[in-house]
Amino acid sequence: MTTSSNSKPPRGRALLNEPGLNKGTAFTIDERRLLGIDGLLPSRVETIVEQCVRDRDKFDRLHDDLERHIFLRALHDTNTVLFYALVEDYLPEMLPVLYTPTVGLACQEFSHIYRRPHGLFLSYPDRHRIAEQLAEVEGDVHVVVVTDGERILGLGDLGVGGMGIPIGKLSLYTAAGGIDPRRCLPIFLDVGTNNEELRADPLYLGWRHERITDYQYSQFVATFVEELGNRFPGVLLQWEDFASHHATRLLNKYRDRILSFNDDIQGTAAVALAAIHAAIVAKGSTLSDECICIVGAGSAGSGIAGLLRDALAAEGIPDPTANLYLTDTKGLVHDGRDDLADYKVPFAQPWEHVGGWADPDGPTSLATVVEHARPSILVGVSGQAGIFTEPIIRSMAAAHDRPIIMPLSNPTDHTEATPQDLIAWTDGRALIATGSPFDDVVHDGTVHRISQANNVYVFPGLGLGTIAVGATSVTDAMLLAAAWAVADDKQRPSSTGGILPPLETIHAVSRRIAKAVGRAAVDEGVAEPMDDAEVDRRVDARWWRPEYAPVSLRDESETP
Repeated sequence: MTTSSNSKPPRGRALLNEPGLNKGTAFTIDERRLLGIDGLLPSRVETIVEQCVRDRDKFDRLHDDLERHIFLRALHDTNTVLFYALVEDYLPEMLPVLYTPTVGLACQEFSHIYRRPHGLFLSYPDRHRIAEQLAEVEGDVHVVVVTDGERILGLGDLGVGGMGIPIGKLSLYTAAGGIDPRRCLPIFLDVGTNNEELRADPLYLGWRHERITDYQYSQFVATFVEELGNRFPGVLLQWEDFASHHATRLLNKYRDRILSFNDDIQGTAAVALAAIHAAIVAKGSTLSDECICIVGAGSAGSGIAGLLRDALAAEGIPDPTANLYLTDTKGLVHDGRDDLADYKVPFAQPWEHVGGWADPDGPTSLATVVEHARPSILVGVSGQAGIFTEPIIRSMAAAHDRPIIMPLSNPTDHTEATPQDLIAWTDGRALIATGSPFDDVVHDGTVHRISQANNVYVFPGLGLGTIAVGATSVTDAMLLAAAWAVADDKQRPSSTGGILPPLETIHAVSRRIAKAVGRAAVDEGVAEPMDDAEVDRRVDARWWRPEYAPVSLRDESETP
């Protein structure tokens, strides 16, 4: 809480109802008397550490993760500083409750568990009032996360319930990336929903209309982007959970018009590349030595493929897609197909190379690709539970001593295979990273820690570095810098200890990423010239901490 000699905070109960100003039982005796809350609180004055202990006890007493999620959101809406102090202190335990996988259920139940307004809801019927609605947002905003709710995780169209994703993501920008929560704004673009069950729900809070499409949709988004840039020049816009038919198009259209990136495409790609890089370091290999198969060729899969291509090209590989295979619901992506979306075409394998593969299970099925291409790395972003079958994994393990297997789909019940099965089917030899959190796996007396390749490893640091140096765009080189910065070169990753840094070290990881991204922005010419020391200084200066600020106790009637 900040005050000055010419500005007083609200008093009495009004102060205790302001989440950004409320300290609860941490108000000192003098502050309580000055601010008119003496007697409204128990007599004991507590530290924020003591408050965290109490709230952790409350958290542990709740019956399920949805209740815990609601508790955390309520705490955020009551005492913002305490919320972030609690989340930071217990991030490994809080992350799966605050975000995936629990956030999926919270989005499904959004209209039923709604408590108080948070963020900005821009509805198509009010499309002519977007500038006016943005003008109502107080203060400056540095980061916006926006969704239209059409493709929430692996759950599909959740309409206004999708607002839970921007709220959750921005919580992590602060908890993991040190970005001031007062500078973060979640936005929902309410363009209707095709989910008939939601439209029929009497408690549904969104616009009860089928989704607008084509010209209407494009114009609505265009107006939003223009007015957002007018209201908050230099803001970082993160596109989140847009359907594939919109996601790539919107990214390509606006990435050079407004500082923006798509976390499902680029953030997922960066964390996947970071996990792959860490795994090949663990096995003593190089990226150019590997053959990679990506299962799921939507926006996430094509984004991973694109960043891998860039990484291979940076290593001087003349044909960086030669050993890169993508599969979708119709099998292998190859140039003999006439049904490929534009974003898949650059990764299509030549038919003359794959046309001779015997394929009894259909046109170049995943099993056939694994049998003939012999990939050493298998990445899943398909949303199809169990698609990494035992025969496929055993075939892969027979060809490679240390296969790298990454079932990244979430929530948990959409994962391509469980780590326990993968460890068993590869006799404990697989290097694994997952999209959802999983417990350690014990195999033949050895404990394998399963790294979660969560985007939280990348986007908070990426955002911090970008805004710290005032970058004007997010370039591919900045994404590569973020990926390389995830792994700690001082500690060699391993299959049993996990291939990614522990979540407990996320602050150090985010700072490392922010500084690497800031330097890359300068090198790319999308930020003003500065040396590395200045980049580091700006990143450190931007880091927000969940600490109570003292209240000025000077009476305003006093002469300065």
